[in-house]
Amino acid sequence: MNDIDAWVWWLVGAAALGIPLVVTAMPEFGMLAVGAVAAAVAAGLGLGAVVQVLTFLVVSVALIAVVRPIAARHGRQSPRLATGVEALKGRQAVVLERVDGSGGRIKLAGEIWSARALDSGRAYEAGQEVDVVDIEGATAIVI
Repeated sequence: MNDIDAWVWWLVGAAALGIPLVVTAMPEFGMLAVGAVAAAVAAGLGLGAVVQVLTFLVVSVALIAVVRPIAARHGRQSPRLATGVEALKGRQAVVLERVDGSGGRIKLAGEIWSARALDSGRAYEAGQEVDVVDIEGATAIVI
């Protein structure tokens, strides 16, 4: 196998490592594929087989050691932008029909919602502003 063939084999290896990356969604395969591409560059420059293998190992291990912890840290973070029901919690609403422990209606984010008071002994009259503390199904819990 001459030097021209070596870089082709490294690229074939990189493509082969890309397949399980797509199928399993394990980023480690992508990092190994980048290491194979780096080894292909080393082979294209005419460097020997030992240097090619070392290049593959060093680049792959470096990417796994550096990128993987950063990706894991970002994966554990909660999204900064609340969407859906989570975005409605903590917002203010206007009472349309009396809200007490058994029910009522509010206008929340431009929509009419069924609502009930968090404290079943408390009642809110039409026109009052209330705070949404939780959403249970299609009912806003207010204080």
